[in-house]
Amino acid sequence: MRARILDFVQTLRARGGVEVSVAESLDALVAVAAVGVEREAMREALAAALVKHEADRPVFDQLFDEAFPLVGGAEGAEEGRRRRRARGAGGGRVPTGAGRGAGDGGRSRLRDEREERRERATHGHAARQAREVSGRESRAARARRLLALPFRELTSRDVEEARELVRELGRRLRGRLARRERRARRGRLDFRRTIRRSMSTAGVPIRPGFRARRPGRPDLVALCDLSGSVAAASELLLGLIAPAADHFRRVHLFAYVDRLCPVSIEHGHVAPGGPLDLHARSDFGRVLVEVWEGHRARLTRSTLLLVLGDARNNRLPPRADLLRAIADRVQRIVWLVPEPRARWDTGDSVLRLYAPACEAVVECVDLGAMVRAVQQAL
Repeated sequence: MRARILDFVQTLRARGGVEVSVAESLDALVAVAAVGVEREAMREALAAALVKHEADRPVFDQLFDEAFPLVGGAEGAEEGRRRRRARGAGGGRVPTGAGRGAGDGGRSRLRDEREERRERATHGHAARQAREVSGRESRAARARRLLALPFRELTSRDVEEARELVRELGRRLRGRLARRERRARRGRLDFRRTIRRSMSTAGVPIRPGFRARRPGRPDLVALCDLSGSVAAASELLLGLIAPAADHFRRVHLFAYVDRLCPVSIEHGHVAPGGPLDLHARSDFGRVLVEVWEGHRARLTRSTLLLVLGDARNNRLPPRADLLRAIADRVQRIVWLVPEPRARWDTGDSVLRLYAPACEAVVECVDLGAMVRAVQQAL
């Protein structure tokens, strides 16, 4: 049956001119597996999966009748159509006093009614299956679109949908870090130590030996620019890394425009822990002064400093010397830039002054690129 259905799909494409994707072909197989091979139920299941435009339905029905003919050929097909028309017009009523023939007609009518109810039930199940498959595809398609949509093109509705997606991506990132931590806690298998231990158990390696464990959890400090040009990217980054806080020894999240402000994530939104003027002129140099003077103790050899911003400083003192001093204290600095590489160091951008202090400067113009960069950085 699988081969016949795939042949029918090919016929729809070649002779009927109906556009059918590979995914829709797989949906058709799933739908038929759900409703069975009863002919009319299968017809509706295939139609739900393969026919996108009502104008294609007549061609679909014609080719379906050719591919899956009724037993008895054309006469059987015509008889099936007459029976369906008769049921629709009430032609199954039995006249009073019709004797034995009426009894036969009554039994036939009951059989037809049972078949019709069964068909309606199977058609409804097929439709539900098709809607569920379509819903899964629609969610996946929306996720793919949001991951590839540049930050500068996000609408307010896109940002709301992206927040929902980031919650799911944050949970996945947390699971990824948990699996890595379990492997690190155990350490790598030490073959020699395992063999030595097995000598006391007749050569059976009951107690494997492992090499030294990796160092403890690192600290995470994040500095995110909330000025208008990159605010959406920063909010999504904070929402992405916040669920992973349990897998760091300490996590400090900061936002800035011209001043440093501690923040948290509540219900997917940034919640400032102090004054934050979103309409101020960007001044990352001043922010670096506040980090160096007020939070230097939090910057240690186990600290990952994650910066997101476009390095546009309104031609104010950039204080790149402070970023170099911070780089000497921390494990590494990773800078995520939410605008195309062609715009780096144009206008008032001074990214070239900050880049030498960073282990990596990564172009993140969309959510997909940001997720990949964060996975590599963490």
